[in-house]
Amino acid sequence: MEHPPYLVAQELESLLGDPEDPGTAFSHARSLELDENEEFPADICRLLEGWGLQEFYIPVEYGGRLTDYETVMQVMRVVARRDLTVAVGHGKTYLGGVCVWISGTAEQARGLAADIRGGVPVSLALTERAHGSDLLAGDVRGEADSGGGWRVSGEKWLINNATRGSLLSVLTRTAEDGGPRGFTVLLVDKRRLAEGDDYRCLDKIRTHGIRGADISGIAFDAAPVPADAAVGGAGGGVETVLKALQLTRTMCASLSLGAADHALTIALDFAERRELFGRRLIDLPQARHVLASAAADVLVGEALATVAARSVHNVPDELSVVAAATKYLVPTGTEGVIADLTRLLGARAFLKDVHALGMFQKVDRDHRIVGLFDGNTLVNLNSLVNQFRSLSRGWLRGSGDTGGAVRAFDVAEPLPPLDPARLSLVARRGSGVMATLPDSVAALRAEAAGRPELKGALDAAERLLAVTGRVHEAMDAYRTVVTDVPPAAFDVARQYSLCLAGAACLGLWTHNHRAADAGRTGALWRDGVWLWPALDRLLVRLGEPDAGDPDAYLPLLERLRAARETGELFSLFPFSLHRAVGRPTEDPGATAHGAAHRHTGEPGDATAGAASGRNTRAPGDAAPQSGPSDNSAPRTGASDATATPSHAPGDTRVAARTPGGDGVTTRASGGDGAATRTPGDTRAATHAPGDAGAVTRAPTGDGGSRTVGDAVPHAHTDTRAAVGGTRTSEGTSC
Repeated sequence: MEHPPYLVAQELESLLGDPEDPGTAFSHARSLELDENEEFPADICRLLEGWGLQEFYIPVEYGGRLTDYETVMQVMRVVARRDLTVAVGHGKTYLGGVCVWISGTAEQARGLAADIRGGVPVSLALTERAHGSDLLAGDVRGEADSGGGWRVSGEKWLINNATRGSLLSVLTRTAEDGGPRGFTVLLVDKRRLAEGDDYRCLDKIRTHGIRGADISGIAFDAAPVPADAAVGGAGGGVETVLKALQLTRTMCASLSLGAADHALTIALDFAERRELFGRRLIDLPQARHVLASAAADVLVGEALATVAARSVHNVPDELSVVAAATKYLVPTGTEGVIADLTRLLGARAFLKDVHALGMFQKVDRDHRIVGLFDGNTLVNLNSLVNQFRSLSRGWLRGSGDTGGAVRAFDVAEPLPPLDPARLSLVARRGSGVMATLPDSVAALRAEAAGRPELKGALDAAERLLAVTGRVHEAMDAYRTVVTDVPPAAFDVARQYSLCLAGAACLGLWTHNHRAADAGRTGALWRDGVWLWPALDRLLVRLGEPDAGDPDAYLPLLERLRAARETGELFSLFPFSLHRAVGRPTEDPGATAHGAAHRHTGEPGDATAGAASGRNTRAPGDAAPQSGPSDNSAPRTGASDATATPSHAPGDTRVAARTPGGDGVTTRASGGDGAATRTPGDTRAATHAPGDAGAVTRAPTGDGGSRTVGDAVPHAHTDTRAAVGGTRTSEGTSC
């Protein structure tokens, strides 16, 4: 089965060449050089513009190639897989223009399209130094002038491309009292202003990740802006921005998917070549569990992002739900994948110029900011909490646009053009994607009646359906919450997002598995090879007891290894990556023995490991009975699961080791002094960079746990921004 959006992505991948070849313009070596120098990737951006990447930021009705958002997502995923800095730095032009595509006049849209086509950078200026995501507190003001326009004054800060961009969509307070109808989006053209008099650019902010990106700011001093610069009319700025954020949040998934692709590949290459205690890392049970779980999490993110991108066209009036869930779940899921793979890599997760040139540490640093774009985790969970009333009612009634959801699931269904007028701030009838879950489970139940190989996936689906019912019951307690959202409500919203992802996975599989049974997709879609582990991982992250079935993961791990060996993207819809098939990644710590045991099976041959002498799986050689929990919950130990010894029976050389192999030891007891980290800090807390002798501890409950990612808040949560009677906290940090 070939899926058109991925064919376009394949076109770009082929043009860019082999990223592991330092002579390639868009190589990993070049990206690392730019990162080290904190230099904007201008030469790589010019290469992408030569192909016409900017055309994908322009709707087709204005002469561009933006026909559907699924294609844009996969094209940007290609860029992000190579370098997130490039994807963020260049892709910001789409974010800068989206307000015009939603609410602008035809004249504004045509003018902006011509500029973007000509390579003019565009920026979205929302946040301010003192107010962050609280858009209704913005102080940048537009005072009416005698010509019907405005004189704009004030400072926008932490704005991507504020200095390099020539055009900025600026959220401006145009009424003294502000409020939902007191702001206007003004399309400000710096080329018509006098630098130094009308405006000045603020210095670039040095950042931990995406070091080369232009994260800076701009200060206006009574800058003259004409009346025709108002996008969506005076006073419509907040509504325009909130609708635009539904699209940009969905597209942010491409950044996380690309980062996850890259991190997973780096870790897999290391595991295939690294020898530890006389065995390759890939043959140790815990390493296999980490890789297989990460692979399942990547596919969960891809499935949800695919449904979200297609919902832009098919279910725009419910996009407020799926976009918020996607923006929460895909970045935090990728943060979890990177954290788990960090423990697998050990010191090589931090070292430069060793394994994979040190790209893993760059991927880790760069991706941490994605969760802050277009509304951080709490903003997106809060957006879901504010819709609990309609969502829980819709679940009970089975309402929502189920027809549109089914069209979003069926990738053979042509996508209609986006109708911006259908975008809504609230999904008033509930979620059609969620409402399809019972039917999807019933369809899988019927399919599994004569196919025992689907029993595992069906059991997981039945459990997910039961959990989803309980989550909707829990939502009822918070149906009237508007402000001062309690921490428990955020946790329910997190669970809702996981259930929605499960509905997306089941909907995709139900409506595509027969067509996907042929061609490159066959081995992954056949017999629920990806569906079972994906659903199982969601159950683990939902905290369900006895989830983490080891039998779910072995076929998926074999598909991951086969894809890497044959040079394909590990994906629901794989295509060829531009690399030398089977070429090892340089690593002085890898052994010749490890290289000699690389997988040599044919594509689709899940038993090739046995033929090549590779240890496939003995009893117990798989995942522990419970796996890593979702990032919002406490995560403990090296595996976030049970401390299962990874040595062979009778091997007394080590009690238990983490897969990283650089002398990092996991203790089965203890817990005093174990490292902890604060919410939102996705850095591995096991050891400092280069500390190959650091110690981590397995779960003990006595201080050995650590909180990862997006823990729910335990203090007052500011939910001031109010629109149309629904109070939300919205915005973006960059």
